[in-house]
Amino acid sequence: MSQSQTEITPAPPVPGGPKLWLLRHGETEWSRSGQYTGLTDLPLTEVGEAQARSARAALSDVELDLVLTSPLQRAHVTATLAGFPEAEVEPNAVEWDYGDYEGINSGVVRAQNPGYLIWDNGVPNGETLEQVSARADKIVARVRAVQRADGEPANVLLVAHGHFLRILTARWLGLPGGEGRHFVLGTAKVCTLGWDKKTPAVEQWGL
Repeated sequence: MSQSQTEITPAPPVPGGPKLWLLRHGETEWSRSGQYTGLTDLPLTEVGEAQARSARAALSDVELDLVLTSPLQRAHVTATLAGFPEAEVEPNAVEWDYGDYEGINSGVVRAQNPGYLIWDNGVPNGETLEQVSARADKIVARVRAVQRADGEPANVLLVAHGHFLRILTARWLGLPGGEGRHFVLGTAKVCTLGWDKKTPAVEQWGL
């Protein structure tokens, strides 16, 4: 038998499902200073507005089937400036409720407790990591249920917040929410969560 007869033609890749595009909001005064910003509804700075506009380029060629945004203005305004003024508000996409650490500079917390890590120690009188992960799971389930009429994988955009999107990424991959510590995400950066065939994967990070 010849070599050509024994070669096996590889099967075409099987898409795993919808892709989830992530966009963190642009800069605020507190994101610039390093203060924990959970449910405090801060506006974008001028720099943050410019960052949001610049994110449009990374998404311009993507045919989006659904656009979701956190209800907090720093996310909703980012969505609008990035070209998505009709984004649907998703209440589960708010940032981690930092409780007593809201508005506190993270450096101050670490100075008082050098061993402190939010991923391990949580926040006093705020949400637990498990509660934030549960909210992220609801969005992951919602995104994976989106279907297009032509049968092609759907594209969904979520505009939200740093810690929340990092936790959601871990949950997309099937990891504990605390593994979000490995995914550093700057303001107004775009990422893509998708598939390696049928395995959830990070396709690109921090454009």
